[in-house]
Amino acid sequence: MGGQYYDVLRRNIRGDKTLMQPYLSAIGLTKRYGEKPALEGVDIEINEGDFLSVFGANGAGKSTFLKALSGQIKLTRGALYYKGRAVKDAGDDYRKKLGVISHQSFLYDGFSALENLIHYAGLYDVPEPRKRAEELLKRLDMAKRMHDPVSSYSRGMLQRTSIARALLNDPEIVIMDEPYTGLDRKASLMLTALLKEQTQKNAAVILVTHDLSLGYELAAKVLILSRGKTAYFAEKPESEREFTDIYTAIA
Repeated sequence: MGGQYYDVLRRNIRGDKTLMQPYLSAIGLTKRYGEKPALEGVDIEINEGDFLSVFGANGAGKSTFLKALSGQIKLTRGALYYKGRAVKDAGDDYRKKLGVISHQSFLYDGFSALENLIHYAGLYDVPEPRKRAEELLKRLDMAKRMHDPVSSYSRGMLQRTSIARALLNDPEIVIMDEPYTGLDRKASLMLTALLKEQTQKNAAVILVTHDLSLGYELAAKVLILSRGKTAYFAEKPESEREFTDIYTAIA
């Protein structure tokens, strides 16, 4: 990406009123563990209703990038803005706008799926928590097992429940790290439909995936990370073949 793009992005963040305010903006996101950089100088901007697919080889910084966006780690350097406001100043106001799926389920083993969701609904001030929880569990084909403890669930059932948890608060920003892992074909189609619904409601969706075809199909924008740095960030190319060629040349 050329310097002109980043100049525009920085002017946008600094309040140039002639430019449209992005929904979520990152400037120079950097995370180091000792001397080792996990993320270095990543800049992005995402608008309402955008679907950003994030790609990269193992160790490219994808999970660290998502942790930075969701506030799970403290940055070494850089800044994150939500609707022009610094996320570090927003605190819980920002976190309540998020729906996050990571490699951890964040579910309580001794609770049922329904009990887990009702618990989280209380944390997010979700109206009619039981109704919302049951609605999502039914959408994800979990109605018959919603009262069983999650400790008895298969990998796919845990993932379905995690998806319901992440979407419980009807988030404005959905952040997902390999959410299709463990899902069968039917559940994958359910998740895709739910994510498309979120963008239709003007939520921004950020998806990390190793599946180039799926990520390309869903994306409006694509980000390729390499060794913690931005190797490519743009509207998705016109064809999947073109995108695959770009990714192969980078990765």
